[in-house]
Amino acid sequence: MTSATADTRTARPPRRHLPPHIPRPHLPRATFAALAVPNFRLYVGGQAVANTGTWIQNIALDWLVLQLTGSPAAVGVAMALQFTPILLFGMHGGMLADRYPKRTILLVTQLLNACVALALAVLTVTGAITVGLVYVLALVGGLVFAVDNPTRQSFVSEVVPAHHLRNAVALNAAVFQTTRLVGPAVASVLIAGVGTGWAFGINALCYLGPTLALAAMSTAALVRHPVAPRAKGQLRSALRYVRERPHVAWTIALVGVFGTFGLNFPVVLTAMASRTFDGDAGLYGFFNVVVAVGSIAGALIAGGRTHTRLRLIVALGAAFGVAQLLAAFAPTLELFVVALVAMGVTNLAFQAMANSTVQLSVDPEYRGRVMGLYVLVFIGGTPFGAPLIGWVTEHAGVRAGMAVCGAVPLLAALVIGAVLARRAARLERGTVPAAVPATAPTAVR
Repeated sequence: MTSATADTRTARPPRRHLPPHIPRPHLPRATFAALAVPNFRLYVGGQAVANTGTWIQNIALDWLVLQLTGSPAAVGVAMALQFTPILLFGMHGGMLADRYPKRTILLVTQLLNACVALALAVLTVTGAITVGLVYVLALVGGLVFAVDNPTRQSFVSEVVPAHHLRNAVALNAAVFQTTRLVGPAVASVLIAGVGTGWAFGINALCYLGPTLALAAMSTAALVRHPVAPRAKGQLRSALRYVRERPHVAWTIALVGVFGTFGLNFPVVLTAMASRTFDGDAGLYGFFNVVVAVGSIAGALIAGGRTHTRLRLIVALGAAFGVAQLLAAFAPTLELFVVALVAMGVTNLAFQAMANSTVQLSVDPEYRGRVMGLYVLVFIGGTPFGAPLIGWVTEHAGVRAGMAVCGAVPLLAALVIGAVLARRAARLERGTVPAAVPATAPTAVR
């Protein structure tokens, strides 16, 4: 068993000086190190298929709602219904992940997701679909997502040993961004060629990928974690647990600001393409491709690191804000594209490092609930931030909207950085107690 201790300035485990006759643990720094784990290869392959299907369904669902209603506002309602459950039940989903085997939960959520996609496909192909039914199925899908996402986030720590976790999280993010390039393109071809109903059907088939991958995993090679017993007040205890670990609390706080404001730049990107640079849908699509390419690079950069200090996470959050400000005021299209690349790199590097650091800094029996809180603040702020950014864009201009997307995360990073610097100085003087350490998981060979 190994232990990992994290204070307010670092989540890196302490160095252990081993005697010469004891071999040092091999901690590969290769960008693709986690792929050496057979279970992770299965996991990430299944996720690649599932994420491609998810992008296909997202595009098809938006297009279907627009066809049925002719209202962009109705599209927004459908999107809100998909994300509202994570805001209400995200930590409850994490609590289930702490109580029950995560692999089993994920097998069930894949089946439920496939059922939702299949229902959309059948109703659309037969012509029985209505916007009300779309809303109901979007809400059901959101409820499944509230359980699936925190479980999937914390399950990675069971698929790979602790020293591969950062790399695994980063590679998973890189795969997600790669499917972001493929999925919408496939969706466009399917919608134009065979219709939205068959696009939903393809997504239902895509859930076979993660289902088969989970079923094929070697359970003996999974990292075993203690299961949290059923008890009252488990959500409150998780919040208290986070509060007692400042490095975790500050990371989650910054992630919340990041998700609520920083990641709502797509709200502005369409207007930047059409109004600011007098482009069309092709230019908007190109902007998304540029961001995705930068994001893949950022995820791979994060994957090459074996440890991350909290100050680096804060610095990346600030850098992302600066990149958005530069994009907001870029005088030419060329400079705007360069700023988009920087946004993509800093965005995914921040996300991957924040995610893996939080997971490595908490005890396994709390990991599901803590990741539920993480997902809640990261995604749950979108219904609040997106309308605000849209209002600013409409009333103050496109560049002002993008500037707000960058300025708020930058300000939050600067404030948190100043607080951490002050706390570090007090820690040096011995006036502040160190953070409570977390125990690393034990691998069952």
